Amino acid sequence: MARLPDFEGLAIFAKVVELRSFAGAASELSLSRATVSKAVTRLEQRLGARLFNRTSRRLALTDAGQKLSEHAARLLADGEAAENEALAQSVAPRGLVRLAVPMTFGVKAVASILPAFLAQFPDVAIDLHLSDAMVDLIGEGFDLGLRIASLPDSSLIARRLCAMPRYTVAAPAYLKRHGKPTHPMHLAQHRCLGYAYLSTPDIWHYTNSKGEQASVRPAGPLRVNNGEALMPALLAGLGIADLPEFIVADAVASGEIEVILKDWKQTEGALHLVMPPGGPRPARVEVLADFLARHFGKAKKRSS
Repeated sequence: MARLPDFEGLAIFAKVVELRSFAGAASELSLSRATVSKAVTRLEQRLGARLFNRTSRRLALTDAGQKLSEHAARLLADGEAAENEALAQSVAPRGLVRLAVPMTFGVKAVASILPAFLAQFPDVAIDLHLSDAMVDLIGEGFDLGLRIASLPDSSLIARRLCAMPRYTVAAPAYLKRHGKPTHPMHLAQHRCLGYAYLSTPDIWHYTNSKGEQASVRPAGPLRVNNGEALMPALLAGLGIADLPEFIVADAVASGEIEVILKDWKQTEGALHLVMPPGGPRPARVEVLADFLARHFGKAKKRSS
């Protein structure tokens, strides 16, 4: 197997050449003189050539050292430039952030606030990925995501931003034709509209203030993988649905649909900011995470 070049030895050698001094190189690199000397000796042994002619008063490059010095100096300069660029990006918000967000929440609540963020941080770009599916942040290379759920244990770092209530709803026309259920178990006799990406998509679990629990397996004419896609069927009176507040709030306020089973609630999810483990994170990721946390934390406080 081919060995990697001795980058450290080459960089130390370039610094010795630049300063024409082992002691000077050691001081600038915050290394001991012995460490600098060993690095150059190691490089000489690897290359099979002497790089310096050393006397007590003078340090001179050999022919081999002269030929190598230009390449080593270029390597050192490129390394310092790469490190400085990476450092600048980690300190100053700059570069691309990949953000994964549920589809409808992204369109309704996230897309509208991004212009303010981009105006505040003009050197940051955002790749916004909208999907209700559970995105593999690590495997698909995302910097952060927003998730609405009761999060299971995972290796991701999660920060709870605010509650996301869900409501069981139906159109008045449906309830007039089929009656209004007063207990979750009554839903088994009703047409229900399903959402594929619930944590338990084929079972709706309810609890009430007394701690009583009920679970029902809904069935009906439509099942979708995006909650907002249920709204036309819901408004047309084709069934009962269980959806988050940000999807149904306007229709409930207008009277187009109404909340039923008010004494019973499904397990309440929450909006979480999730990120892959590890750190420190680039400034561009940190400022977007802080922006989202501030906005949705404050938005929930204003509405409560």
